[in-house]
Amino acid sequence: MSIILDGSPASEGIGSGRVFVLDWGVPVVPHETVAEADATSEIERFHEARKWAKDRLFETKEITEARLGSVEARIFDPQILMLDDAEVVNGTVRYIRENRLNAQRAFEWRMLELQAMWSRASHPMVLDRLNDLEDLMIRVLNRLLGANDPMDLEGLEESVIIVAPNLTPSLTVHLDAAPVLGIATDLGTRTAHWVILARSLEIPAVVGLGDVSKRAVEGQQAIVDGRIGRVILDPDEHDRERFQRRQRRIEAWEGEIAVIAKQESVTKDGQFVELRANLDLPVEAEQARLHGANGVGLFRTEFLVLGRNTMPGEEEQFEAYKATAEAFPEGAVYIRTFDLGGDKFPMFLHMPREENPFLGWRAIRVCLDEPELFRTQLRALLRATAYGDVRMMLPLVNDVDEIRQVRSLLREEESRLEADGIPFNAGYKLGVMIETPAAALEASELARHADFFSIGTNDLIQYTLAVDRTNTRLAKLYNPFHPAIVRQLHQVASVGRAAGIEVSVCGEMASNPLAAFLLLGLDITALSVAWPSLPEIKKVIRDVRMEDARAAARKALAAPTSADVTRCLVEGIGDSVDLKVFQGRWSLSLPE
Repeated sequence: MSIILDGSPASEGIGSGRVFVLDWGVPVVPHETVAEADATSEIERFHEARKWAKDRLFETKEITEARLGSVEARIFDPQILMLDDAEVVNGTVRYIRENRLNAQRAFEWRMLELQAMWSRASHPMVLDRLNDLEDLMIRVLNRLLGANDPMDLEGLEESVIIVAPNLTPSLTVHLDAAPVLGIATDLGTRTAHWVILARSLEIPAVVGLGDVSKRAVEGQQAIVDGRIGRVILDPDEHDRERFQRRQRRIEAWEGEIAVIAKQESVTKDGQFVELRANLDLPVEAEQARLHGANGVGLFRTEFLVLGRNTMPGEEEQFEAYKATAEAFPEGAVYIRTFDLGGDKFPMFLHMPREENPFLGWRAIRVCLDEPELFRTQLRALLRATAYGDVRMMLPLVNDVDEIRQVRSLLREEESRLEADGIPFNAGYKLGVMIETPAAALEASELARHADFFSIGTNDLIQYTLAVDRTNTRLAKLYNPFHPAIVRQLHQVASVGRAAGIEVSVCGEMASNPLAAFLLLGLDITALSVAWPSLPEIKKVIRDVRMEDARAAARKALAAPTSADVTRCLVEGIGDSVDLKVFQGRWSLSLPE
């Protein structure tokens, strides 16, 4: 009997194959002491293992840079820095000298102390740093114990589904995309360093499955759907047939990607739709362009702070923003200012522990409270406006005063750039993300101070419905077709039209064909989606009529329940789009 496990989608794609349970972990270290006279040699042995680990990490970084690019390669910088961190080095040396522990026991003690200290924080970025720490522990301890490097996966020949409690960046970068068809883990987050690498390697992955490593058996068949966050162990005939049908549908339109990418995103009745890409990294800009993006609707800048112990400098930021702008010389590039806090916790900021971090010190609140960090970003963004249509986007804005404060900071930085003779485009645009019910209700006032609106549906849905979107237990309650969501979208779109400013949607809702149909019906004609979803959404746009979308949206606005909203949209879209390709991703109740 098949076992269906739901987790969090981490890397797009579907894979099917035999399970390979990756049995790796921190080795058992026996308790051993040494004579006082041997302490110096143990310290030397520790430093040798540290140097060896650092050399291997530099090699891995070079391999990653050659295969994936410099931004992905910087994922290994936190581990390299950790090996030289005084807390790690001095603490280990002290245990050797004062407690007469051998090198491996002293190193293990110190790392376990740091692990316990960091584990008290619940922020996912701290958990990601723990993942880096565990990676280091395994590598250094195996060297000190004289064991083989567990990161060596060259023996993997057969095409497999990797199942593990968690992975590490070092392990992931060595996974060859050919033999590894998918990844399923108990733990992990979408922002984990190894997950970012898996996406770059285009390996489907599902994380946060809880106990998949205990329930999976070596050699059994498994299906990993990184698009909807589902893993099926021992799929039965029905599961396999459904998977194959879904795969065939997806492959059918994937074969049209090159053709679709060159076509205009225009509905059957002639409405042009701005179709842009959501990017996590600058290197994704080329893929987005090849997949048919007109520009960038959401460029997340948090990659600049992930795992960093120091703030990113102005020049580093400028180069990243400039490169993305130059990739779209004829399209707009919307760059979101740092959306820190919540599930994004940079180590250099000393974020406070909060009971409800998503309702706490985050996004624009952090930036306005940390002017040194924010001014550097604003200056880099201003410089990038000289190289393309770069537009600045402020996350989690609730109050017009927040926009006023940002404009004041921008004026000051403009003056400094002018004094330094550094060019920028004085006609740049500054807009806000509508992500809370407060912002939706305040849209009329916000529109007087903003040059555009971008609706972040991920947060808007979770804040409106009081549903944590990362909680798999509540997945059925996280519903983009709830009447309250539909009416807020309608209100914001109406306000934007009246004010003469663009209203776009950059949340995941835009990548769902049925939801995209609804958005068009609400006269939101600028959508931004993850680059792998660009061709399918462009195909949806080209297959529907605005007249039909508007009629369906009018009915949906009057619908009393989520099910009624969905029914109105399904009936409205009719046979124009094969919705079965996407069944399951948004819990749509569609016939087989």
